[in-house]
Amino acid sequence: MLRGTERLMSIGQLEWYRNKLLAKEDEKARRINVCMTGCRAYGAAEVRNALEDEIKNHSLSDQIEVRSTGCHGFCAKAPVISIEPLGVQYQEVNPEDAADIVNLTLRQNRLLDRLAYRDPKEGHPIYYRNQIPFYRKQVKRVLAKCGQIDPTKIEHYIAAGGYQAIVKALSKMTPDQVIEEIKGSKLRGRGGAGFPTGAKWQFARQAEGRPKYVICNADEGDPGAFMDRAVLEGDPHTVLEGMLIGAYAIGAEQGYIYVREEYPIAVEHLRLAIGEMKALGLLGENILGTGFCFDISLKMGAGAFVCGEETALMASIEGKRGMPKARPPFPAQSGLDGKPTNINNVETWANIPLIIKNGAAWYGEVGTEKSKGTKIFSLAGKVNNTGLVEVPIGVAIKDVIFDIGGGIP
Repeated sequence: MLRGTERLMSIGQLEWYRNKLLAKEDEKARRINVCMTGCRAYGAAEVRNALEDEIKNHSLSDQIEVRSTGCHGFCAKAPVISIEPLGVQYQEVNPEDAADIVNLTLRQNRLLDRLAYRDPKEGHPIYYRNQIPFYRKQVKRVLAKCGQIDPTKIEHYIAAGGYQAIVKALSKMTPDQVIEEIKGSKLRGRGGAGFPTGAKWQFARQAEGRPKYVICNADEGDPGAFMDRAVLEGDPHTVLEGMLIGAYAIGAEQGYIYVREEYPIAVEHLRLAIGEMKALGLLGENILGTGFCFDISLKMGAGAFVCGEETALMASIEGKRGMPKARPPFPAQSGLDGKPTNINNVETWANIPLIIKNGAAWYGEVGTEKSKGTKIFSLAGKVNNTGLVEVPIGVAIKDVIFDIGGGIP
């Protein structure tokens, strides 16, 4: 956070802080985004350090920023970097490439063929991310900030428009209006069952009993799946803002994120994000001077697959053995500690700020008649372009595998 920034006591102070951050960002016109989540396994940290050293050696540190980001999506070509605002993407980058990236691309505007994606049919280089087939057919909404912001710095999220949705909810909408907006968006749960999110929230709001809870189910146990992990690693504040909005709508004062301990980067980034929110006054008592109070705690799971089921998950949070329970009663009526509880998964929560900020009509521009928005998939196994993709709901799996994934080797 910017030095000297204290707890934000009002919505106006948050907007002042946002404008201050935007002015500071303008000071550096160019930026190198280095994936520092999945790409770490392929030497991304060494690439980042080499780029920083090269920039420092040329006295360009005040002009060019090297930013550690979340997943860029194209895991098959790791380590991946992007150069902004050019929109250039380089792949399979080594520390030895740092000198040419700085001297040729950044100083002389010369693009490097050897680091560019190559068209598999014609073999010619494709330098710009939005022209690479893997990205061209995606619609990035939830993942829009992944690969662009440093997930360990709340100021990046705020400068990119973060927490505008909770400001809108707290200042211009009643809890019931928030729920109606979610219902109007036709958002369905992204955890698999596809239950309408707005209806689920309404049940919890109408349920009798206090306190009420909201929970983020981040126990991603399906083999080869890393969608939730990537969101938590690359843009944790989107999920946390979604939980803030959900808590306001339902009337909850406490939230929990149940995350696998096998996700150390996600856990680290969540802890940092929650700490930053508390320091700025975006969690805790009297948030932004509105009278709204809400706090979030992390609960680490031990990796039991069954704890991905919501009643087993709640039992684990309570310190009990993670065993599913028969329903009804449903969690909205009797959940954590027997109190009304709303549980959504990571991707569902991450959609909430988009809906509240932009409106249900905007959200419904993509998707099907019964289910709007996008869906994130992890492409793994026998496919050429492994990675993380986001496409409109309704897109054929064939298109995901062959057009984006590059087909089966």
